[in-house]
Amino acid sequence: MKENILVFDTTLRDGEQSPGASLNVQEKVEIARQLEKLGVDIIEAGFPASSPLQLEAVQRISDESGVVIAALSRAVENDIKASWTALKGAKKPRIHTFISTSDIHIAGKFAGDRYGRTLEEKRRTILKMAVDAVAFAKTFTSDIEFSAEDAGRTDPGYLAEITEAVISAGATTVNIPDTTGYTWPSEFGRKIADLISRVPNSGNAIISVHCHNDLGLAVANSLSALENGARQVECSINGIGERAGNASLEEIVMALKVRSDLHNFQTGIVTEEIYRTSRMVSGFTGIIVQPNKAIVGENAFSHESGIHQDGMLKNRQTYEVMTPESVGVPKTSIVLGRHSGKHGLKARLEALGYTLADAELESVYRRFMEIADKKKEVYDDDLRVLMGDELGKPSTAFVLDYLHINSGTASIPTATVRIRHREKVFEESATGDGPIDACFRAIERALGIESMVSTYSVRSATAGREALGEALVRISDGSVSFNGRGISTDIIEASARAYIQALGLRLEHFENNTPETIDHGV
Repeated sequence: MKENILVFDTTLRDGEQSPGASLNVQEKVEIARQLEKLGVDIIEAGFPASSPLQLEAVQRISDESGVVIAALSRAVENDIKASWTALKGAKKPRIHTFISTSDIHIAGKFAGDRYGRTLEEKRRTILKMAVDAVAFAKTFTSDIEFSAEDAGRTDPGYLAEITEAVISAGATTVNIPDTTGYTWPSEFGRKIADLISRVPNSGNAIISVHCHNDLGLAVANSLSALENGARQVECSINGIGERAGNASLEEIVMALKVRSDLHNFQTGIVTEEIYRTSRMVSGFTGIIVQPNKAIVGENAFSHESGIHQDGMLKNRQTYEVMTPESVGVPKTSIVLGRHSGKHGLKARLEALGYTLADAELESVYRRFMEIADKKKEVYDDDLRVLMGDELGKPSTAFVLDYLHINSGTASIPTATVRIRHREKVFEESATGDGPIDACFRAIERALGIESMVSTYSVRSATAGREALGEALVRISDGSVSFNGRGISTDIIEASARAYIQALGLRLEHFENNTPETIDHGV
């Protein structure tokens, strides 16, 4: 019989830490529903202590999910309490606590005499903090995961010592993260095998791995770890996450499935749901899946070379090691238009993995009709982008009500905007170096605020001449950044929507004075 590998999905926690990928509560809930359909064993839903929004999202997911729901906590009691507050409604709650263990991290994160004067004293302090955190978490639930942050660069002897100690304290899973993506596959595999042999009680816990992709080795390191005794793999959809991202769930799962001749492993992943999940995450986060991305990229099953096309026509196995159907790539797309009703829209969205309440459907349908009036035919990718825009909207109440642009080679670009905020209306005009600059200046004058735009990009979010354009805007105010996203067949309108959203979030943030930064660890 095949040995089961647990798939721990961290899209909603580490994946959300990708620059510009902040998710709101409803987005997280939708993705969690799809992850459950995908068949993941554990969903790491967030870091409750970092913000009220994170706590609410974990709580919402916990209340309705049937799989294991994990919440991240630093090795401090307040974090663990916050995690339990969010998790206590879950059918299968898991508290995931972590602390740094490498000498590099210890020097940077545990400076000062309060943790000890020497490296050895600091290591004793950290070991005690880890054990105490696991023991405290154990008073809430029996399922406890401990992560030794930067384990990939941690002294093997100390890593073994802390692993043995936390298992004795009650940890049921011990995660060995390659936090900086530094290790080599064969090196990481030896590290896992060595750890298991050094730790006498290693059989009392599942050994997990969480590999980052800084050198492009995250998937290779994860597979090497599985070959050497790890039985849980932590990964994310599309490989999103801090810096260069995490190990890609779809690549690990399909590598195990396609090359089952080389090992005795299996996962519970419903691979036909992979493409749908990938597109949902991309739509909500605004992070584009590169065309040549393995498994889920647009070119993954495309063939341009004449030799390749000839081989494919004779036998698909000539150049494909898996079928598009095996990962859920659709052969055809349903086309909707302005004459499509709500029931048709709802049915197609459900087929794409989205579950909508009646009130949500009303809002989505209004935007769908706006788009259908402009581009006549609305495809599956248009719907995914639309859902990312509608359900992904932050709670800001600033809405673009009217936009007029005057621009040309012989005229000064001028923009007029009207913005609604609850019962108030703000209208202003401005000129600029170009239509986008004029538009942004008019918005700033209307709202009485100026900002520094640190990042601005536009892209075609779908294909064809009538493609939806997506604009992403990031503004900065000291150490705090705010992201805005807008879609439209008109890129100037998309840009205006994105900028208004970012400015609205900034205004509401300083009105509420909410905390923004926290160390997210592994």
